[in-house]
Amino acid sequence: MKEILIKPLITEKMSADTERNNSYGFVVALSANKIEIKKAIEKEYNVTVESVRTLRVDGKAKQRFTKTGMVKGRTNSYKKALVSLAKGEAIDFYDNI
Repeated sequence: MKEILIKPLITEKMSADTERNNSYGFVVALSANKIEIKKAIEKEYNVTVESVRTLRVDGKAKQRFTKTGMVKGRTNSYKKALVSLAKGEAIDFYDNI
């Protein structure tokens, strides 16, 4: 089975959304679809997933000035999944620390 879940998104905005709407964010494989994401999260965290929303985040164009001239490049693109859980369920990302 291919790797679907890459890492959880732990930011201030996602933490606030978790408290408000009981939804969590994950960086997932670009080729993963909503059904695969739902199954992977239910298997990994033993929770019931109500809905999955996905979006593709394009990489940003970056440039910097160096001694040899201007260097241009891009950051990597990635796919983000916002997962809503059933009422009363939660995921604890810090239990393995």
